[in-house]
Amino acid sequence: MLCVTIGRSRHKAMIAEYKFLAEQGAELVEMRLDYIGRHIDLRRLLADRLCPVVITCRRREDGGRWEKTEDERRMILRSAIASGVDFVDLEEDIAGGIPRYGSTKRIVSLHNFEETPQDLDEIHARLAALDADVVKIATMANSFSDCVRMLRMVEASTVPTIGLCMGDIGTLTRVMGLYYGSPFTYVALSSERKIAPGQVTFEAMRDIYRPDTINAETKIYGVVADPVAHSLSPHIHNAAFKHHNLNCRYLPFRVPADELAFFLQWCRDFGVGGLSVTIPHKEAMLDLLTQVEAAAKGIGAVNTVAIDGLETTGYNTDYRAAMDCLTEALKTQGRAFGKSDEPVRDEDLFRGRIALVLGAGGAARAIAYGLRQRGALVSVASRTEERAQQLARDVGGRGLAWAHRYDIRPGILINCTPIGMHPDVNSTPYDKDRLHEQTIVFDTVYNPENTLLVKDAHAAGCFVVNGLDMFVRQAAYQYKLFTGLEPPVQLMRDTVKRIISPVRF
Repeated sequence: MLCVTIGRSRHKAMIAEYKFLAEQGAELVEMRLDYIGRHIDLRRLLADRLCPVVITCRRREDGGRWEKTEDERRMILRSAIASGVDFVDLEEDIAGGIPRYGSTKRIVSLHNFEETPQDLDEIHARLAALDADVVKIATMANSFSDCVRMLRMVEASTVPTIGLCMGDIGTLTRVMGLYYGSPFTYVALSSERKIAPGQVTFEAMRDIYRPDTINAETKIYGVVADPVAHSLSPHIHNAAFKHHNLNCRYLPFRVPADELAFFLQWCRDFGVGGLSVTIPHKEAMLDLLTQVEAAAKGIGAVNTVAIDGLETTGYNTDYRAAMDCLTEALKTQGRAFGKSDEPVRDEDLFRGRIALVLGAGGAARAIAYGLRQRGALVSVASRTEERAQQLARDVGGRGLAWAHRYDIRPGILINCTPIGMHPDVNSTPYDKDRLHEQTIVFDTVYNPENTLLVKDAHAAGCFVVNGLDMFVRQAAYQYKLFTGLEPPVQLMRDTVKRIISPVRF
């Protein structure tokens, strides 16, 4: 069950949001009374109860906004119980002084916005002993292991327990809590109405992650990165799983670099089926796997891991997707310029072409490798010159300082930097006056779809490949590796476009 938290300063707005949520099918709503700035009228708030309600009034030291006296706060909580509200949230230090009454269930809670303590079991025992119907422990996740400890505590509990790790690292606990035995998990009304760090929205939890139907047969997949909150991969993979009616879920895993090995072992132990891998783990993941395909080994980076028991196999679908995009662009360019219609081998399309790769991260590494394998003359320019030189040496190309990226005239220009990515939409990594109409311009940024570089390239008459095409293609390759099924490519593309289309510039 999903409990949607709402906090508004006016009764009218609180009631309106509550009614809206009930109409949307919300099964439980938490009203945060500490957000109301004036006198609280419980009778008005609870007059027309369309779905069950949790009443919470949180002090500032517990992460709330209550500024009046403690006596007034406790009186409100007692009044909520007397009114017969479904649940009331009581912190550990006051739960013993507010007795049970009527049918109201008691959530006895503790919040720690700094860390996840080591003594979770002891904390849980203290809270459970305070006549708790539900124990709630919400702590800040500073490591992925914090999430694992929290979920294990929930699983071992004999009293219904909600164990949440806050922050982006803690998303796992919010989605998987119901599977481990939590009676409900807290979600936000919208991204603008988040009450606690790392909350997932009601819509995303209901439509994308669907935690209430995760069971022992559900196969888990995910994207591992740091940070990860911006990733659109959960949207497209979960949409594809739903399209094929598969009992699978795809989650975002934010994992610090020093925990990557621990995380991968957890994936094996839990039975995770596969991973998408992105910044900053593409290169480090390579050394942790039992098998790596030849292309990924040559690139020195993986972006996909298939897991089968103890076997972990690494792939690089960035490489495949990028080469597909560029091959198609070169063929289109050839037809446009009236070259021979006789079939040309794909590798011959690239031979001798001057290519400039901007950036030296995982995507740049994959694309530079693919270009060199096909005979292109590759130069790499990065804002960190040492990385550009290293990548150039690794693939057999030429490294350039960022300021010297205009020293050559490329036939293929690929941007693998984040320059131009939302919200930095007014930036470009390459001066529009340096673009030539016979250059193929490939921007791997996909949000927004039409970056400033893409718009400048169109204006200059260049052949253009945008990052959305590559992003969907690499995800489609991953999906086939994960499931063995033909990916619903158009659905995946439409899903991404729906998310990024509101961006206007």
